[in-house]
Amino acid sequence: MGLISSMYNNTPGRSSGSHSSFNKPISRGPSFGSRGSYNPRFSGAPSRGRFPARRIAPRIDVSRYINKSAVPVAPTAPYVPEHAFDDFAITEKLKANIITKGYTTPTPIQDKSIPVVLAGSDIVGIANTGTGKTAAFLIPLINKVLLNPRELVLIVVPTRELAMQIDEELKGFTKGLGLHSVVCVGGASITMQLRALRLFNNFVIGTPGRIKDLIDRRALNLAGFKTAVLDEADRMLDMGFVNDMRRMMGQMPKEKQTLFFSATMSPEVEGLIKEFLRNPVRISTKTGTTAKNVEQDVVRVAPGRDKLDTLHDLLKGPGYERVLIFGRTKHGVERLSRTLVERGFLSASIHGNKSQPQRERALADFKNNRAKILVATDVAARGLDINDITHVINYDLPATHDDYIHRIGRTGRGNKKGKALTFVE
Repeated sequence: MGLISSMYNNTPGRSSGSHSSFNKPISRGPSFGSRGSYNPRFSGAPSRGRFPARRIAPRIDVSRYINKSAVPVAPTAPYVPEHAFDDFAITEKLKANIITKGYTTPTPIQDKSIPVVLAGSDIVGIANTGTGKTAAFLIPLINKVLLNPRELVLIVVPTRELAMQIDEELKGFTKGLGLHSVVCVGGASITMQLRALRLFNNFVIGTPGRIKDLIDRRALNLAGFKTAVLDEADRMLDMGFVNDMRRMMGQMPKEKQTLFFSATMSPEVEGLIKEFLRNPVRISTKTGTTAKNVEQDVVRVAPGRDKLDTLHDLLKGPGYERVLIFGRTKHGVERLSRTLVERGFLSASIHGNKSQPQRERALADFKNNRAKILVATDVAARGLDINDITHVINYDLPATHDDYIHRIGRTGRGNKKGKALTFVE
């Protein structure tokens, strides 16, 4: 019997689409290096007595992690955009840079969002990962700044990596246009950021914690920023940044343009939209809860068999060209990556305990194939845009449905195929 389970096709309640119970937290698998045995039926809970009480955790329904390509999917007609990049009311120099970057046909979120942003409206954009969302707001905002060189734009994102990727994309679009940007994130030298903020920057791109710190130091004054982008707002909400977001938005002019992007929608996200935006145009190009071109399956760890050995055998198999592995804890991720290196794999890790230079080096090694495997925590990997990831492996179970969606969305981006495997013990 192979490592990848193929015995769940007749699982009761199986569905190739979303599952209602998937919106509930699910029991977590053991983190790598945890001591003792693991019983998926029980998890510890605080108790008033001497011994911890035991409670039955939600049963792991493995069918929620299975969506094989063999399952028939109704064909959908390819999206036909209403616009070409040449049709948009943007400057010719910007159009030239778009062509130079290799952009040819707008994706659905770009096709529908760019005209709205150019018109000056607030916008709520809901889209699957890997669909070109960053360009959907950067292109019209760059044009806005070109028309008014004193325009200031604040872009707030949940993670350092996403901030740096947006800045990299911005620099590609603005080459030779005389626009300037600064990235303000934790884990990097605040002295350098303070120095950069003394100069004029049209775009400030950062994470909520560092932006708050810079405001407290009076190095950043948001009173002149009339455009705000809240990207991956759902994740910022999950990470507890809501009060920081409120403070930032409250220090900006009331008359401003706000662009709000999220991969998921919830009552809490809806509350933020009502709080921060004025009569927004809502655009959703989301095609389903999980990417249709990601084949999903589970990996059963046989009783008595070491979980790490099972992973080792998988990674030795054919086709594992560029693999992103998710662990639950920072220490577990680091130990797993080191152990894989000891076993002869080209592995790197990314998590919250890494310094910014270390994280940048790990990402560069993974992007340039010096590392075939990147082991990461959920927070560190949020927003990563790395081409040609062949596999996403959930070595530790995700905590929520949204976490699962964001994890597997790192593969199968655009029109490419990918595989997602979830370890179940």
